[in-house]
Formats: sequence, structure tokens, C-alpha cells
Amino acid sequence: MIIQTKFHGEVNIQSEQLWNFPKGMPGFEDENEFILLPIEGNDMFQVLQSSRTPSVAFIVTNPYTLVDDYSFDIDEPTIELLNIEKPEDVFVLGILTLKQPFETSTINLQAPLIFQLNNRKAKQMILNDNRFTTRYVIGQPKEAK
Repeated sequence: MIIQTKFHGEVNIQSEQLWNFPKGMPGFEDENEFILLPIEGNDMFQVLQSSRTPSVAFIVTNPYTLVDDYSFDIDEPTIELLNIEKPEDVFVLGILTLKQPFETSTINLQAPLIFQLNNRKAKQMILNDNRFTTRYVIGQPKEAK
């Protein structure tokens, strides 16, 4: 299938590349299918692109590469929704807000994206944890929040 994207133009994708967000994402409840697209020349960041709406795309990265002490428990509703059986079934990404200069860009640690590898379901989970912010500056030392 061919989709229009925000950053990559027209892209030909396979349905098995899609991630299903059964409940959408906060603020984008009608957006249920996304694909992770690479950013050429940058292995650290990806684009989470809606398969339906070209303008709905997020720059994402692995938050553990930016914050040493980032950890949280996945809540029971998310475990049930995604059918998570063991930690190896999932990976986590965080949404970035890009700024100039780039080092002042931020990542949302308060609402990680949880991806279930076996069934390709995903969810943005809102944490009830005040240790983490929605605007962690990516250019600061890794151990800081």
C-alpha cells in the first residue's frame, strides 16, 4: 500500500509493517495505524507516521539512550490491551519536540510509547510518576531529569 508521509513523501509499505494503536493516541484518538520510518543518516531517531493522515508524524527515540535512570512499570490496563506476557515482548520509545539549537530539543518521559513486538499493538501510556517530565532536554547530562 502507498501512503503519504510528512517527511518522506510517498512511501510504499507492507501491512505487516503497521503498528496498531487500538485506542489511538491522546489527542489523536482516530489515528490507529502508524509505521516507524527511518531518518536517513541517523540511527538514533525515527518517524512514527500515521498511515492515514500525512501531517500526523512524530520524531521518536529510545529514551534509555538519553536518561540513565529512566524506569517505570507498565500498568495493568496497558498489559491487558497489548497482551504483554514478558518484558522481552516490548520496546519503548519517547516522542521528541524538536527545537533550535537541536540540543535544546525535548523528549516526553511522562508518556512513553509501548510497542508489543508479537502482535504489533502499541499504546502511549501516561505515567503517574512525577520523577519524569514531559520536556526533558536531550542535551543535558544523561543522569539528570
